[in-house]
Amino acid sequence: MSTIQVHDLQFKPFITKEKIQERVAELGAALTEEYKDKNPIFLAILNGSFIFAADLIRACDMNVEMSFIRLSSYEGTATTGRIVTHLGLKENLEGKDVILVEDIIDTGATLHHFIPTLLESNPNSISVVSLLIKPSALKYALQIDHVGFKIPNKFVVGYGLDYNSLGRNLPDIYQLA
Repeated sequence: MSTIQVHDLQFKPFITKEKIQERVAELGAALTEEYKDKNPIFLAILNGSFIFAADLIRACDMNVEMSFIRLSSYEGTATTGRIVTHLGLKENLEGKDVILVEDIIDTGATLHHFIPTLLESNPNSISVVSLLIKPSALKYALQIDHVGFKIPNKFVVGYGLDYNSLGRNLPDIYQLA
């Protein structure tokens, strides 16, 4: 892994694809154990979580459903504090076990905004799994049930995460240099 450029910014290697896949397998095993007698629905928050969600459900040895919702709060390298819903939820979640899949949690604004809306659907349970979390950036108290990696408050790209729509296809994760 070497330094890369995305648009006008330089990014340095941060988490290798091998470490990511190892951690995703561990998360999949934990979810398989936790939901062994259930058929949960994975609800991935687009766009960033799509690669993580695909790898995660393949790492789970159980029957699962999959759905997507598109929320956004970023412009460039910073969160705007405004949550915009671009693609809403279509499935009936009443009585279902929901595993909410997020790529990264920094301020927590997206989940703080969305979880109350999700609760209105009367799911049996909601579990949150995030590939990345920035503990020092959190502004809201959230219950995060499964975390891939705790990272410093630096901007990252790769493995689904982008900078102005580029960098999602990188297999490794890079941080702003």
